[in-house]
Amino acid sequence: MTTWRTLLSPINDTVTIPWLGGRGLYSKDRKWTIKGTLPEEHGWYTFDVDGGTNARNPTLAVVLPELLDNDVVGYLVGNRIIVDGARCEPDPKTICQYAESVYLLDEGLDRFSRVRAGRIYRNGPLMFKCQDMPLGPEDAVNEAYCDQLPSVNHIKNVSPALDAAFRMETFQRAETARRRAEAEAFRIAEELRIAKEARRAELVERLGDGAGRREMALHDFATAARAALAVGGAEYLDHRLVRRGEWAVKYRLNGARYECTCDERLAILDAGVCLNGHDGERGDTYFTLESLPAVILQAIRENVLVVFRHV
Repeated sequence: MTTWRTLLSPINDTVTIPWLGGRGLYSKDRKWTIKGTLPEEHGWYTFDVDGGTNARNPTLAVVLPELLDNDVVGYLVGNRIIVDGARCEPDPKTICQYAESVYLLDEGLDRFSRVRAGRIYRNGPLMFKCQDMPLGPEDAVNEAYCDQLPSVNHIKNVSPALDAAFRMETFQRAETARRRAEAEAFRIAEELRIAKEARRAELVERLGDGAGRREMALHDFATAARAALAVGGAEYLDHRLVRRGEWAVKYRLNGARYECTCDERLAILDAGVCLNGHDGERGDTYFTLESLPAVILQAIRENVLVVFRHV
């Protein structure tokens, strides 16, 4: 019969028990609170306990698997165990819903290892006890995984738990490959973006010369047009694509709005104003966005400006 006396440990006693974080420490029928420094990582520790519920001074201890009860046996996938008798779900993503985590695993366990795990107390976390004897088809299933086969239907005596473990491992490998490909695509795109921004910054520095503005127009037409019109004292307002390689540009000059069309090298195709010489020869293509404002200002001064494109 359990009484309050049996729940008390002798003064200056010790207890060896697994610790998985926090200040609570649990055995099959006892609970302690860790006082002072906590262990640095999960593992089996020996604690000093007093006659009450306090535990102190953790020291690394030898594993005592015999303290673990309520054993389960199954196949290990990462840190989860798919126990014998598990149903075989068609979607490997749902396997995690019934594949329970196992703590304090030994290092170096092979893929599709068959293991035994247990609990310190009822409904407590599962902890690794030992490897269990394989049933036979494990090596063939591992070869199928290494050969990247889609299933193990061709292998005899594969249990539902082992089949689920195979599909979960295969799904995880595919997900890792997908994430790696996405990361690589993002890296390439980011490198191109950085290179493009660096190139644009370089072109911006060169907007003071015509060659720089024309090269910029191939990458950022608005910036190039704004810089070109500013050379002649005009203010860029907007632009739109008329047809491939041809842009309509709106700008403000001397308090009035104008529109012209130019190509992607900023050469004027249609000035929107009369630029004919006295002999009737059309002069639009003799000019660029840089020089057009000066021509219009001259026409205004000479009172000979004729505007054909009304903005």
